Amino acid sequence: MVAQLDYSTLREIFRRFHEADPEPRSELRYTNAYTLLVAVLLSAQATDVGVNKATRDLFPIADTPQKMLALGLEGLTEHIRTIGLYRQKAKNVIRMSEILIACYGGEVPDSRAALTALPGVGRKTANVVLNVWFGQPAMAVDTHIFRVSNRTGIAPGKDVLAVEQALLDHVPARYLLHAHHWLILHGRYVCKARKPRCAACIIRDLCLYEEKNL
Repeated sequence: MVAQLDYSTLREIFRRFHEADPEPRSELRYTNAYTLLVAVLLSAQATDVGVNKATRDLFPIADTPQKMLALGLEGLTEHIRTIGLYRQKAKNVIRMSEILIACYGGEVPDSRAALTALPGVGRKTANVVLNVWFGQPAMAVDTHIFRVSNRTGIAPGKDVLAVEQALLDHVPARYLLHAHHWLILHGRYVCKARKPRCAACIIRDLCLYEEKNL
């Protein structure tokens, strides 16, 4: 495991990310808190592109828990059958919608504990919703963020929880809100798993990765 980068280096890294993309956005398509929650739930072990393709026709007719229940399990299943694990995900969405109506008046709750108590919603999904919709500086550590954080020294950790805590502890406060998206996009398009594009990387002179592909 590489060492933790110092504060001044981290500040410069996130200054560059901010300069390059001041307002990063999720690549999932959604219209409200509920459709965001559904989209993130569906994105587990699936690509954002694949989820967006499946929800393109789904969300115009089912953008609330009530409308999703009206569509029903069979109708939902038909819309998302191109996504991995679609049968179980469909069941989770239907049950989640029932709970949202029964316990939260049909609204998406804004606490991690309430969100992770919903079927199919883990910590990562909850953190995405808290960050993207509710504006909390939450860190949804996926494979991209885990790789980038460890490879560069931005926030090394042995597991996703350790990396999440390291990011919350070390990323300068002014950059916390968007750090999650910068790191995901950096891992998705630049700091790739097999062939990192180090020559195109805006932080290549600051990161600790020893096998840089320049």
